[in-house]
Amino acid sequence: MKVKISRNAAKMLREELDKPENEGKFLRVMITQNHGDHVHYGMEISEAGPNDEIIETDKDIKVVLEKGEEHLDGVRIDYFYVPQEGFMISNPTKGNHGDH
Repeated sequence: MKVKISRNAAKMLREELDKPENEGKFLRVMITQNHGDHVHYGMEISEAGPNDEIIETDKDIKVVLEKGEEHLDGVRIDYFYVPQEGFMISNPTKGNHGDH
């Protein structure tokens, strides 16, 4: 499984992951809604469980994904400052280009 994190997103995520209360935890990307032809994603800081796979990224951030969940393979995490500041998770490899 693969995960891509943009430079802006990595900067914001690193700030959160480096907090003392998050020591030993990972960024988890999950599916919050599945509409059949597309899904919505969410993320949180959590520990890995037995049904999880830990993915190493090129930004030195480890991401936890649920094993075998095909919609998570290839997710991209971006952080935008305009028009509204915040994260966007999409999966271009599955034809999902962000929430609607």
